[in-house]
Amino acid sequence: MASRRACTRQFSSTPTPHHGHLDEPKPGEESVPTQSPPPPPPHFPTNDRATRRKITFIDKDSQSHTFTVADGANLLDIAQAHDLEMEGACGGSCACSTCHVIVEDEGMYEKMEEPDDDENDMLDLAFGLTETSRLGCQVVMRKELDGLVVRLPRITRNLQASDFK
Repeated sequence: MASRRACTRQFSSTPTPHHGHLDEPKPGEESVPTQSPPPPPPHFPTNDRATRRKITFIDKDSQSHTFTVADGANLLDIAQAHDLEMEGACGGSCACSTCHVIVEDEGMYEKMEEPDDDENDMLDLAFGLTETSRLGCQVVMRKELDGLVVRLPRITRNLQASDFK
């Protein structure tokens, strides 16, 4: 009869240093001394009137939300900065369709750059696709888009490019 040996493992635990915090800081909240505050992200208003643009989001409940934003901000970042319901599952890398928006004015849609092949591939996965559908992560605010109005679809489909590999 074979004898069984008891196998025991010893674990050691070293406490994580908190460097004076009562709770661990969340990412981005670490206490790091800086010389001057960083510049505001592009989705916040600036004092330069030449770079301020108005954008209106119509949410899933048909409520309008108008913001003044700076050139260079994309619609996904703007929506998330203002706590609108736009998921952006891929983090804005044009690899899903959860930031799908519908441009309300066809004339304004014509002022936008053409969607590239990657964006069109992801739009093909979007629920409720229209002739004026775009991905919010790919639409960047600029002078020509001042006054843009986009509608958030009632439903989004969380399919990513990696789901098909």
